[in-house]
Order: sequence, then structure tokens, then C-alpha cells
Amino acid sequence: MSQQNEQAGVAPLSAVGRPTPRIDAVDRVSGKARYTRDHSFPNMIYARILRSPHPHANIRSIDVSRAKALPGVKAILTHENCKVWWGAGSIAGGIQYSDEVKKVTKQRRYAFNNPVRFVGEPVAAVAAVNRHVAEEALSLIKVDYEVLPFVLDMNDALKPDAPKIWPEGNLALNNRNEAQPIAQKRGNVADALKTSAHVFEDRYTTAFVHNAQMEPRACVALWEGDKLTVYTPTGGVANCRHDMARDLGIPEDKVRVVVEYMGGNFGNKNQNQDADLITAMLAKEAGVPVKLEFSRKEDFVGVHGRWPTTQNYTIGTTADGQLTAIQLKGVSGMGPYRKNSGTMAGIELYKCPNTELSISPAYTNRTVSANFRGPEYPQGFFGMQSMMDEVADKLAMDPVDFAIKNMSRMSRDDVPYTSYSLEECIHRGAERFDWKGRRKTSPGADRGPIKKGAGFTYMLFRSGLGMSSAVLRLNANGEYTLFVGVTDVGAGAKTTMGLIAAEALKVPIARVNVVWGDTDRCPYSVGESGSRTTIQTGMAVIEAVKDIQKQVADKGMPTGDQVYVASASPSPRLEGKQRAAFGAHFCEVEVDTELGGVRVTKYVAVHDSGRIMNPLSAKGQIAGAVVQGIGMALHEDLVYDRKSGQPLTAGYYGARIATHLDAPDVDVIFIESDDGYGPYGAKSIGEAGIILCPAAVNNAIFNAIGKRLKDTPITRARILDALYGGSQGARA
Repeated sequence: MSQQNEQAGVAPLSAVGRPTPRIDAVDRVSGKARYTRDHSFPNMIYARILRSPHPHANIRSIDVSRAKALPGVKAILTHENCKVWWGAGSIAGGIQYSDEVKKVTKQRRYAFNNPVRFVGEPVAAVAAVNRHVAEEALSLIKVDYEVLPFVLDMNDALKPDAPKIWPEGNLALNNRNEAQPIAQKRGNVADALKTSAHVFEDRYTTAFVHNAQMEPRACVALWEGDKLTVYTPTGGVANCRHDMARDLGIPEDKVRVVVEYMGGNFGNKNQNQDADLITAMLAKEAGVPVKLEFSRKEDFVGVHGRWPTTQNYTIGTTADGQLTAIQLKGVSGMGPYRKNSGTMAGIELYKCPNTELSISPAYTNRTVSANFRGPEYPQGFFGMQSMMDEVADKLAMDPVDFAIKNMSRMSRDDVPYTSYSLEECIHRGAERFDWKGRRKTSPGADRGPIKKGAGFTYMLFRSGLGMSSAVLRLNANGEYTLFVGVTDVGAGAKTTMGLIAAEALKVPIARVNVVWGDTDRCPYSVGESGSRTTIQTGMAVIEAVKDIQKQVADKGMPTGDQVYVASASPSPRLEGKQRAAFGAHFCEVEVDTELGGVRVTKYVAVHDSGRIMNPLSAKGQIAGAVVQGIGMALHEDLVYDRKSGQPLTAGYYGARIATHLDAPDVDVIFIESDDGYGPYGAKSIGEAGIILCPAAVNNAIFNAIGKRLKDTPITRARILDALYGGSQGARA
């Protein structure tokens, strides 16, 4: 992996921007770091969950008497004795972090539901003296199911005769409890298409992809009197505490959430989790600490992933390739509960006077869909950027030239960006990649069975906002302790906060002790989502440093037992502008036209994420995201048996997950800029890397073989089918 920084827009700093090993690296590699599963307490017992074997069924009765009588069983929960509403699992319209919205949510998801609506939904939970007794107890629970008709396909779910997953139907309700598509409109698409010189139509789809984080879900819960402590791998300790308190009906100060280390998130572990609620209730019932651990298969079927999509495009252009109209009619598969919006990004990439988007989030009897790194972006960009590559090809235009001609240079609300470097990203990437030399002007022109091709995509990404706080402590020994409400989901946030504090204080990072991941010790943070951590919490760190420096200036350094404490909770405003990160990806692939295999041979990723805090972690962010995108493009899909509704590829042994063997050498180039708002000019980076890769790979495959693939994953069978027809594809 190589990396290059272009620093024309920023001045060098003393700590920020220097390649810095993670301050907790030794703990991680030595085994000293404690993850949720590593926590143990006296008298702790172990939990297991009985999950539905049916995609849709009423529970006529559930008999736990034999399980309850088994020696060593301490607590059993079902829908009959546990009525806890999981607010974060049933959010109207996919709108999060809003108690008012959650209060009015009509289609509520409980810790245990009747009817059950997907294979893997919790039916009962047992806590026992050890794992073996808990497993045996599950086998003794007798459940009488009334099996109901089910629907797996999101397009079928919206047909009038489809089985109803909710009484209101299968079109997911919005935050006003209305069954309406997500809609955006500008200008008049219908009229624009009538007068367009060219009109292009096509359909793209993306599959359900599991987050596949290294650490499956787990939880340890214990009650001390009326106070609950939960050890859980969550991406937002403050939000988890808030949601747990609301769902359990107890004061927020009676909940403590702790996460020391976690093995990846990718949106899978935001807010509180059903595992947290179930473990907490079992611990309450049993009167002792309880540990719950998911298996890898449980994690795949019981925990959400990226929502699948169907995307129908109609594109109008002038004779010379100027966009006149963009229409997207789509369907998103949400599973049986709506944890996110289900929308699709991409239209905002293009300056077009007439645009129309209509997306129907559909309920199905599949595993739930929700947050996954860049929630609506990779699937939306796959469709939109593949479609625009198709349009450019049909107009005999270079895709880069087509993009520069049509790309948006302001936000979709016609608001200027805080800084803008998209064209620079594209030009720098095209030069580094040798776009003109590697792209085939005649797709599929290579002779022989191994064909090479090049693909291109570009992006802008609007990062999330939200309040975060920081507390800074200084003692007489000149030691700084920084308390932040973030958790390191894997990207090195702990080190980043230390670097920002060290830079502001003008001290070595070794003098800054960073404390995180504990709601009893740390201040509020909105959580690790929306690529907002560095921006929001970093600004709070800088403001807390300013407060400490003022105290020192006014009173001198603390002496003896004196301690200075400063805190800050800024809410930065962009003064009528929009912050965005920019990027361009260039991909070369080799396609074996006899076997259908695809290998990524060269990859260039150019990003403007503002000032790079730590180049070591930043390049890892981008390179890892590219591999994740390759997995989405070529391999990953949770496949179901259409007759039984059973998931067939749950877990690493059943699913094809991208590995190091699929990883190319990713050439990462950072164009650093200072938008004047983020800490030292930082913008977003966490989600940006995955957004472009699936479309870049797909466009490269088209350039190699001259056949357009329109569905993820782009399997060997689909490539052979495109090249030779159904018989070859079936044989593969």
C-alpha cells in the first residue's frame, strides 16, 4: 500500500499530521486490551437465545416448564414475561436519536415479538450457571408455531397480493406513521425527458451485505441495587445509556455503559442493542451478573446489515451529453423492522435542473437492514455511477469527461461548500492511474481469455453533525487527562483525540492520557456514526484546551493537590455553507472470460478529507474500505432458500467474505485542505472510502469485457451468463 499527501492547502503542524502509532497499540497486540467477552464477575452466569426457525409465524404457546426445572437454570424470558420495547430497533422513518419520534412510532419492535417476522428473531432467552446448561435449556423449550405466509423479495412485498408483515401493509411507515415513499423533486422530469435528445433507461440492484465486523455481538450486565452497568461493544456509549434507560423505564443516571475496546463496528453496533436489553433483563431476573455471547451465525441472521436495493433509472441528455433529467424509482428491503431510512444517495453528484427520486422502503421476512458504513451511499452510488458510466459509453464520451461536464459544484440545496476540490481529486487520480492509457476506448477489446479494463467513480460526502463534549484535567505534575465520550470502533479515535489535544497544548502526545468509553467517567458524545467523531469531538477538545490555557494564564500552574478542570460542548455552525469530503477512485481489473473470475490489479484512491490527523490510520481507513467495497461488489450476499425462508450463507463458513487474497495494493493520495471549520481543517474520512469502490469495480469490468453487469454481487456465474448466455452461467 502506498500513500501520498498533497499539502498545498495546509501548513505543517507539530503533532497533527505526523504518522503516529496508536497509543493503545501495545495493549491491542499483547492481549492486555479487554473486549466485552473478556469481562468476568463473581457469580456470573451465561445466557443463550432461542431463535425463530420460521420467517413468519404466530406463537400460539410457549412452554418453558421443563427448561425452568433444569438444575442450574436461573432465569427465562419470553414475550409473555418481558414486554420491553426496543426503541432503537423500531424507529419510524429511520429517524434516530429523537425521543419524540420514538414515542409516536406505531410499528414497535420488542425484545421478544409475537408474531416472529424473520428467521433468527429472539423467541426466548435463558440464563444458567454455564453455557452447556443454557444450551440444554433451550432444547427443552416447547414452542407451538402457527406458520404464516412470508415474503422475501422486496419487490414482491409491495404487490397487492403479498403476505402482510404488518397490518398496515409492507410499505414502511415514515415518522408520521404514513405509508409513503421517500420522495425528492426538482424541476419537471417528465417534460424534460420529452425534449431530451437522448433518453436512457436501465435497472440496477444491490444485495444484502452483513457488516461482518470481527467481534460478534456480546454483552455483560450486572445490577448493583437499582443501578445497571452494561459492558457492550457500542459505537455510542451516551446514546446507548440514554436508549437503555428509556427502554427499561429507569432514570438515565441509573445506567452505566462501558466499552473498553471493540472489534469493529461499521454501523452494526450503534445505539443500544437487543442483546443489551435481553442481558440486562436476565441479570435483573437472576439477581447476578449475566454474560451473553452471539455466535458468528447468530450475528449474521440476528443482527442488521446493509439494505438491498432495486434501482430503476431514466436519464435524459442533450446531444452533446449535458444532463437534462434524472429519475430514480427504487425499492429498499428493510427486513420486518425499519431501523434506518432506506434511501439511496447519488443524485446529488450531478448538476441537473430536473431530478426526481422515489424510493419505497419495503418490509420483508429477511434479516433486518440498517446502518452500515455510509448507509445509503455504496448501494446508491453503485447504481447511479454505473448508470452514468453506461450513459457516457452510449454517448461515446470518456466517463471522466462526462463527469466533469455534469458534476455538481454546489450542494443539492444550492449552498456553497466550505471548500471544494473535486475536480482536483479527479485530475490527480486520472494522472496517477494513467487513465487514458489503461482505459479501453473499445470495451472488451483485449485479445485472449484474460481481459483488462479500467473504471472510474467520484464522490462528495456530507458528514454528520451533532454535539460532543470534552473534559480536560491538569494536575501539578503537568499531566493532562482528557475525557471524551467516543469509543474507538477500530479507526484509532483514541489516538486522534490525543493528537488534537497535544497539538493544542503544544506538548508531546505522551503527556496526554485519554479516557474514553465509560458514561460514568466521560462526557456526552453523539456517537461514532456519520463520520463526525474527529470533527465534533475534536472541536470540543480544542475548546477545552483553550479553557485550561486561560486558567493557567490567570492563576499559573496548579501546585500541590490542585487540579484544573475544563470542559467544552461546542455546536459548530457552518454559516450558510455545507461541509463535504471529496474523492475519486480509479480501478483496473483482470477478468478471466473462461472461468468468470475477477481480480483487482490496480487501485488509486484520491481523497480530500480536510487535514489528515494521522496518516498511518487514515490510509488504513481508505485501504480497508476499498477491500470492503470489493467484497460488496464481487462476493457478499445473504442468500435465502425461497421455499423455506431459511438463510443459506450465514456466517464466515457459509458466506464469501473478501479476504487479504482479494486485496490489491491501494495507492492512497490525500489532497489536504482546510475548510476553516473542523479541528485544524479536518473533514470526514471514516465512511468515504467504501462509497466509490463497488461502482468503480463494476465499471472496470464493463470496460474489460464489454458487457454491463447490473447486480451485486458480480459473481462468476453472472459474468459467464453475460458473456455466453444462461447455459454457461448455470454451469458456473
